[in-house]
Amino acid sequence: MPTLKLEINSNDHQIGNTNAALTLVEYSDFQCPSCRRAHSVVKRLLKERSNDLHFVFRNFPLSQFHQHAYDAAASAEAAGKQSKFWEMHDLIFENQDNLDANLLTSLAQDIGLDPAQFANDRRSDEVRKKIEMDFESGIGSGVKGTPTFFLNGIRILSFKGTYESLLAAVLLQLNVNQH
Repeated sequence: MPTLKLEINSNDHQIGNTNAALTLVEYSDFQCPSCRRAHSVVKRLLKERSNDLHFVFRNFPLSQFHQHAYDAAASAEAAGKQSKFWEMHDLIFENQDNLDANLLTSLAQDIGLDPAQFANDRRSDEVRKKIEMDFESGIGSGVKGTPTFFLNGIRILSFKGTYESLLAAVLLQLNVNQH
């Protein structure tokens, strides 16, 4: 069974209860329609199971299929440099149908980012290395497409794009942890 090769670390974008019994890691592409659907599933799961769940997002831009995926990832990472990763993350998925460089710049303005810093960070080696590290850790963990989820380090093979399928995996793991 595929397992997560790179431990969760301070470079990861994390939300939810850091002391939760379960840690859900997602490898995602901001331009992938299935990832947009998974985004709403994860948001609902975090809202309804907030005590049980710690969520980690990692970039896995499939640039050969999605021409704006890498720029979207770089934009989210650049927003993170100004403590606005999650705001940008959500806005990119909510506006996925219109994704291009102009939209990303506009979203940065909408959330109050410093425009010059955003532009510089978006093209920085630090942001590029972060995205590459996420991507390479995904490859090393057997990720071939997006979205791919790992629950407590073990790949979820039962995710079918629905809330119910992700909730079932979470509840199963919670049950295992209690015994």
